[in-house]
Amino acid sequence: MMTQKVKSLVILFMFLAVIPATGCTAGNDNRRQQGPPPEAIAACKDKAVGDTVQFSGRRGETIEATCLEIEGQIVAVPEGMEGGRPPRD
Repeated sequence: MMTQKVKSLVILFMFLAVIPATGCTAGNDNRRQQGPPPEAIAACKDKAVGDTVQFSGRRGETIEATCLEIEGQIVAVPEGMEGGRPPRD
């Protein structure tokens, strides 16, 4: 009788130990994307550093940007975000 309880507890603890591991491999849909959005990359395709472009943002708004080289890739950087963050009001 005692052995059955021990087996049940061991199985329960093993199951509980696996739950966090599966959470780590689940989709990362709730996290913000790292790096420039695909629209910012596409906007500067066939453009030179310093060219001005426009592209549609995540909410459909038009974003004015300048093509800059970041980590070996030319991407559209929105006005006011040249330092990597939006300006503070």
